[in-house]
Amino acid sequence: MNPIEALFHQLSLGVYIVGAAHNEQRDAFTAAWVMQVSFTPLLLAVSIHPEHASYPLLKEAQAFTVNVLKRGQLEIARRFGTRSGREYDKLAGVRWHPGRSGAPVLDDGLAYFDCELTDRFPAGDHELMLGRVVEGGIIDPNAVPMTYRETGDMDRSSTLFPLQF
Repeated sequence: MNPIEALFHQLSLGVYIVGAAHNEQRDAFTAAWVMQVSFTPLLLAVSIHPEHASYPLLKEAQAFTVNVLKRGQLEIARRFGTRSGREYDKLAGVRWHPGRSGAPVLDDGLAYFDCELTDRFPAGDHELMLGRVVEGGIIDPNAVPMTYRETGDMDRSSTLFPLQF
């Protein structure tokens, strides 16, 4: 692990499944770059690469869910994070139900937030999607949130960090 990658692995990031639905189309992807950005109104920011299969779906839907994963749900993180929704239906065989927006809420997650898209901002090679939380709930009050560190190099991000600043 190079020094910059090691440094960024010290950030306390959770692991989330971000879902979107538009018409009959649904998809979801693993994300670590999710954060609260406001109390009034309640706003969350999600970072997504514009070439990601879910990107046009989030734009069209104008809404998304953020599903908080539990410690030990590495296989769920891997399922939604290592294959494209262009290749297969990642939700097939996974217990879920539509949230208020119609976007997927994972039945076995720790908690979820349902958000209406309020704005988008370019952010380097990604785009920040800002969403106002309109619904949410805790599914497993005794669970501990999964952290990004638990995923190791599942997303192959080690190849993206520069060797020096």
